[in-house]
Amino acid sequence: MMQEEHDLPSRILRALRFRPKGMTITEVAKQLGVTRNSVSKHLEILQIAGKVDVRQIGNAKLYSLAQRVPISAFLCFTKNLILILDNDQRIVQVNDQCQRALKRSKDELIGLTIREAALPIVSSPEAIAVIEGLEREQVMTDLRYQRGEGGDLFYQMQVIPTTFEDGEKGCTLVLEDITERKRYVRNMEFLARTAMELVDMPAEADIYEYVADRISELVPETLIHVLSYDESNRKFFVRAIRDQAVHSVLVRILGRDPVGMVFPLDYIASHPLGGDPASLLHRGVQEFFFKPEVGQVGASFYDLCFGQIPEDHCEEVLRVLNLGKIYLLCLVWGEHLYGTVDIYLPLERELDNRQAIESFVRQASIAIARRQTEERLRRSESRFRDLVDSSPIPSAVIESDGRYAYINRAFTELFGYTLADIPTGRDWFRLAFPDPARRREAIAAWKADRGRAGPRRPRSRTFSVRCRDGKEKVIRFSPVELSDGTDYVTYEDVTEERRVYETLVGEIAGLRKK
Repeated sequence: MMQEEHDLPSRILRALRFRPKGMTITEVAKQLGVTRNSVSKHLEILQIAGKVDVRQIGNAKLYSLAQRVPISAFLCFTKNLILILDNDQRIVQVNDQCQRALKRSKDELIGLTIREAALPIVSSPEAIAVIEGLEREQVMTDLRYQRGEGGDLFYQMQVIPTTFEDGEKGCTLVLEDITERKRYVRNMEFLARTAMELVDMPAEADIYEYVADRISELVPETLIHVLSYDESNRKFFVRAIRDQAVHSVLVRILGRDPVGMVFPLDYIASHPLGGDPASLLHRGVQEFFFKPEVGQVGASFYDLCFGQIPEDHCEEVLRVLNLGKIYLLCLVWGEHLYGTVDIYLPLERELDNRQAIESFVRQASIAIARRQTEERLRRSESRFRDLVDSSPIPSAVIESDGRYAYINRAFTELFGYTLADIPTGRDWFRLAFPDPARRREAIAAWKADRGRAGPRRPRSRTFSVRCRDGKEKVIRFSPVELSDGTDYVTYEDVTEERRVYETLVGEIAGLRKK
């Protein structure tokens, strides 16, 4: 009988294992063939031990196996940092992950209050305020840990009300490292903002200064060079340097402002870039060490400056600024090199946000390529305008939608109209042909000729045109439709020719009558 009583808790647990929805005391007693009182007593003990759960269904209690993970297993296997505090905020338990992250042993921490422990993150005023304000419901908050050159860390802290076996109240702190998540969101916001800024950047803004400023947001408090590259002359130009304190040190050591210095690519063969820019077009971030160890790729700061800065000055720069390595990125788009971004760091400091930096450099490369293309187009358009404007032949450029894009000085001298007078073809026809019937005739002829001629084939027609001063002139129109639908039109005043022609025709007609 004593043996049955001793085995009863195990038998109860086995019975509940096959009834996941739960059993009443009566059902358990009936299945095991024991009294309700005996089952009730052991179920209470099992409940206190955390091995069974109970829920009320009407007047009956329904018992089932507890689905709880032992706190010891939870502390060992979770990746999060966990501290358990008693009612006085004294540390009673801490997991291994937390000890490693905080660099403090369990023996050092247990028994101290959260304030006395002076721990990073959880002993901050923000964290303590949340812990002290805990009531019945768990609370959650984000915490930021500023660790200097190592970069900021972000944690999400859950504060969970906890009841110990002896009934004492306390709380459990669960800290999840959300640094990567925060960094990802911040980087996406950064890239979205810079993409819009690059699109909206005015032509007169210095895009290389902008690149240096944005890179310094991602990698603060260090030396950042941004160089442009002149493809035709094979030269680099220092366009911007960040940060301001580092820039001042360089000016003092070099005795001049390094911004504006010229570095010829062919000056020194040992430069890490090599002598062929084409080899840089498809590279990512390149890391070079000034004093390399085994397995590291080395580079000389003197070589990086293309031999344009004395070696003793180069050594002083590295020493004063504590620089141990350089991360070099190329501003590249298509098959063209537009410059480089050089990020110098102390040996112990790693380059964070590498993917965001690479993505931003690609954005900037596209913007620089677009800007240079637009600049070449502006120069080409300027040359075309100068050519057309200096021509003695009156001419106009008309867009495919009928807008007058350009008229030269000879046009204005011939007709008296400026571009402000005739912004569209509709305005031109209204002024040049004030009579509605003649206007309809001219428009119909223009459309018919345009449809028949085809691109790049001139089509000529003569009209009598009203000028701004009210005089009528006979004009020979010679439009040519370009491949993009634009019309280039030249105008020839044939008024005198028409007058002579009409006089001759009249004289011939008179002679025939005689």
